[in-house]
Amino acid sequence: MNSTTMMTLLRFRVKNFRSVEDSGWIEVSSIASLIGTNESGKTNLLLPLWKLNPAQDGEIQPLVDFPRKRYIDFRGMDQKPVFIEAEFRLPDELVKQIATLTGAPEEEVTIARVQRDFDGKYQVGFPEAVPQRHVSKTEVVDLLKKTQAGIAELPSTGQQRDEELKRGVLEVLTRALDQIKSADKELNEQVLEAIQKILQEIDLEKAVKRSTIAPRFGQLVDDITDMVEAITKFHPQEIPQARQLIIKNLPKFVYYSNYGNLDSEIYLPHVIENIQRGDLGSREEAKVRTLKVLFEFVKIDPGEILELGQETPIAHGRPTEQQIQETSERKKERDVLLQSAGTKLTEKFRAWWKQGEYRFKFQADGNHFRIWVSDDKRPEEIELENRSTGLQWFLSFYLIFLVESADSHAGAILLLDEPGMTLHPIAQRDLSNFFTNLSDTNQLIYTTHSPFLVDPDHLDRVKAVYVGDEGTTQISSNLRAGEKNPAQTRSIYPVHAALGLSVSDTLLQGCQPIIVEGPSDQHYLSVIKNYLIGKGLITPKREMVFVPSGGVKGVSPIVALLAGAGGTLPYVLLDSDVSGQGMVKQLSSNLYSGAADRVIQVGSWRNIEYAEIEDLFPTKFLAKILNRFYPRDLEEEFTEVVKNDQPIVPQAQKFADESEVILPRGWKVDVAQQVKTQLLKDKDPMEKYDSFVEAWTKLFERLQD
Repeated sequence: MNSTTMMTLLRFRVKNFRSVEDSGWIEVSSIASLIGTNESGKTNLLLPLWKLNPAQDGEIQPLVDFPRKRYIDFRGMDQKPVFIEAEFRLPDELVKQIATLTGAPEEEVTIARVQRDFDGKYQVGFPEAVPQRHVSKTEVVDLLKKTQAGIAELPSTGQQRDEELKRGVLEVLTRALDQIKSADKELNEQVLEAIQKILQEIDLEKAVKRSTIAPRFGQLVDDITDMVEAITKFHPQEIPQARQLIIKNLPKFVYYSNYGNLDSEIYLPHVIENIQRGDLGSREEAKVRTLKVLFEFVKIDPGEILELGQETPIAHGRPTEQQIQETSERKKERDVLLQSAGTKLTEKFRAWWKQGEYRFKFQADGNHFRIWVSDDKRPEEIELENRSTGLQWFLSFYLIFLVESADSHAGAILLLDEPGMTLHPIAQRDLSNFFTNLSDTNQLIYTTHSPFLVDPDHLDRVKAVYVGDEGTTQISSNLRAGEKNPAQTRSIYPVHAALGLSVSDTLLQGCQPIIVEGPSDQHYLSVIKNYLIGKGLITPKREMVFVPSGGVKGVSPIVALLAGAGGTLPYVLLDSDVSGQGMVKQLSSNLYSGAADRVIQVGSWRNIEYAEIEDLFPTKFLAKILNRFYPRDLEEEFTEVVKNDQPIVPQAQKFADESEVILPRGWKVDVAQQVKTQLLKDKDPMEKYDSFVEAWTKLFERLQD
């Protein structure tokens, strides 16, 4: 995805929308997958994001979108609450425009936050922009005293006016210092303006030309003026043109669900009637939307298709030759239009979907409109309805995608609800790979409960959706089983099934398995592997697959499963914490008694006692990412107190406890995702950490068979 020209969605948050009370911030990358059981509320996380800025349709519907238990409250509010907010990274050119408009530094306007309320109104903010609103009392006192002492030592010109100026300046400086004696440690706008007013009592225009006092005092006045201007400067979000520019560049959202699948035979009078109606159910509404898009693609109105196919009315007797000719010409025009549209769809669909060489034909017959499909394996034309439901889904989704993310909506963000449910597992795998290719041009978020649509190499993309204890929709990046919440455990079952499938693939496809403790380890090692391959530092002869064991207790069963394939024991990479060291001893005295060199600890590659997987990265690098998990108003930042010679995870947890901050569920996985994003950026963050890259290289050389 070209982040230099389009706004990139970083995270979003849903509030008070249907079953969702507050989702918390949901981090996304080029692809995000929301997994969960039926009725967990996955759709209710996609719909509000669609309604933030829909490519087509997507109207706010209070009757169904308000939470039922709060419907009466919301209906009576003069100002309706926000239901969706999202943060975007801005492209470079837009950052420059916003910085020019607002006068803010570019680094403060690289991120924009957009909110929408149930009245359809937008609010725009810049969360990285924190304009100065106070000045340190110590800084101002030091400046006043230094100026006072300096002027006291300056000789005057000997002229009476210069002597009077000196006395007046020293007097106002004393008053200015008295003004802030009882002030707080941080001086606000009112206090600084009071000081400025006192200093302005001195009229420097009346100073003698050779006075050395006037320029020294004038510099102080300028410094105080600069301070006042700095703390009274507009926040970027207070500039209307900046807000309008963000809304103008907001990416469109394209939403699609299975409800919109096309039928093969379409009765045109019903289509025309339903397009005009506003009281359809969700299923019929979705189907009508797809039909509208289909006819938009054909570039013809369904009413015109119907009209072109009608026989010429005959008043009495037989039709005249002219009437027969007119009817024939209309039908010929209709046939040419539909043939042209079918050819166009065939060409575009073939370039988009590689599962088969499909050919589409549109046909109109009286009141009926039909879609016929053939391919190389089945050259005879068959109605769409009699082809696979998977093909019906792909065609219907493609039409929505084709039309709603056209040139005017380039870079649209795609929201897919339970895509490919009817596909064969192999086709679902192909669909998952297709999503990866599609994400080069369009960000994509989809819901699923199929393990075949969960990529085990990218579990950082996966969020678990489940029903909480209070009956509201919850979402988490924590993919471990929830001991206190069986619903969370059920929601992540597709992840465990996907991991099982990856183990199976490892056995069947001859990959080299490396057993690690959990998803975070998998994320970190996968991104290190890709980084080293990209730099040409390693060239693995076989695909290296990192298989999470669900914690140290799960290592032995996974080893037994993987070792059964070829007899060679797989490498095991463990943390050097207490549990990791215990597992090393257990494996070395049992399964790995003759192959202890294949059990590796993180501490061997980072000289820190009790090192964990996170410690394979520079402490300061990781600490900057962890800083985002703490409030900004803490007296000290985590980066200021973290120690390089200690494991970073316990330090992060301790800092949170001491600061009375509750880290979000699954925070270690979130950190891993952020690390991945940083490491794969165009600007290499590891350029100044050669020793770490060297250690990574040696580790991966050791892991290769």
